Amino acid sequence: MAHENIVYDRRVRIIEYAARIGNVAEACRVFGVSRKTYYEWLNKAERYGLSALLPRPRRKPHQPNAMSSEEVAVILSEAIARPTLGPKSLLRHLRVRGVDRSASGVAKVLARHRLGLAKQRVAALASLTAAETGLITAQALQGPYGFCLYAAAPGQVVALDTFYVGRLKGIGAVWQLTAVDVATRTAVVELIVGDKTAAVAARFLDHLTKALRKHGITMAGVLTDNGPEFTGKDFTGHAAQLGLFHHRIPPRSPNHNAVCERFHGTVLREFYRPHFHRGRVDDLALLDRSLQAWLVDYNHHRPIHSDYMAGRTPLQVKKHLRRRIRQTAA
Repeated sequence: MAHENIVYDRRVRIIEYAARIGNVAEACRVFGVSRKTYYEWLNKAERYGLSALLPRPRRKPHQPNAMSSEEVAVILSEAIARPTLGPKSLLRHLRVRGVDRSASGVAKVLARHRLGLAKQRVAALASLTAAETGLITAQALQGPYGFCLYAAAPGQVVALDTFYVGRLKGIGAVWQLTAVDVATRTAVVELIVGDKTAAVAARFLDHLTKALRKHGITMAGVLTDNGPEFTGKDFTGHAAQLGLFHHRIPPRSPNHNAVCERFHGTVLREFYRPHFHRGRVDDLALLDRSLQAWLVDYNHHRPIHSDYMAGRTPLQVKKHLRRRIRQTAA
C-alpha cells in the first residue's frame, strides 16, 4: 500500500470512529491526533468529500545545479571509454565535450551507476565490447550490465535451471526443468516427478538437444547454477560427452542466470497460476500438454517486452540473427 493511501485510511478511520463512539476527545486520544487537526480533517471531508483527505503531493524541489541527463550520459561514456582514469583525471576530457563539473560530482555519478571503481569501469568496457563484437573476456563475464548472458549466435549459450511447480495430490513433488537460449530466448521445458538429480538433468540434455534442433538451433554451451543436479558427475560427464561448454555462475548470484529467472516469473504468472485456479490438477500428462501448448505460443507469438527483445518474439529474433550471420559470412 502506498504512503498516501495509509495516511488517507488513517484520517477516514478516525472520523468514522469518532462518529461511532460519539466522543471526539477519546477518538483523538486513541489515534494520537489533536482535536484541532481532527476538526480540520472533518471540515475538509464535509466541504469537499472524503477525497480531500488524501495528502497533497509535494512539489519536486528545484535543484539549480542538478545535472542534466545529457551531462550524465557524457560522464558515463567518457568514464567507460577511459576506464583507468579517475574522476579528477576525467575532468579535462569532459570539458572538451562541454561538461564542466567538479571531481566530486563526477565521482557521485559514477558511484550511482556502479562505476566508481576502476575495475568496474574496465568490466563495463569489456561487457560493451562483448555485446558489439561477441568477444567475451573474463572481465566481461563479471561486468555490471549482465552481458555474461550475451550470446552472438543461437545455441551458443543455453541457460538451464529448475523450477518447483508444487506437490500435487496423487502425483507428488513436480519440478520443471527449464532451458532458455540466451540469443533468441527460445524456451524448452520438461516436467518431472520426484528428485531433480544429476541423472535426470543429464537426460534432459538429450531432450533439449532434440527440441532445439526442431527450432533450427544447435546447442554449443550451457549456463547453470551450482545446484547438485548440475554439478553431479552424471550431468557434467554427459555435457562433456556431447561436446558442450559448461559455464557455472558464481555462488549466490541468481542475477547471472537472469534469463531463466525471468522466464520462471513469466511461466508462473501467465500459465501456472491461471491453470491451477481453473480447477484441481491430478493428471501430470494433461498438465504437461497444457504447458507445451502455452510454450508454443511463447516461442512463436508472444512478444517479450525487455530491453533486449524490444517487443519481438523468439522466432523473430532467431530469423534476425540468422539473417545477420548470413550477411556477415557473405
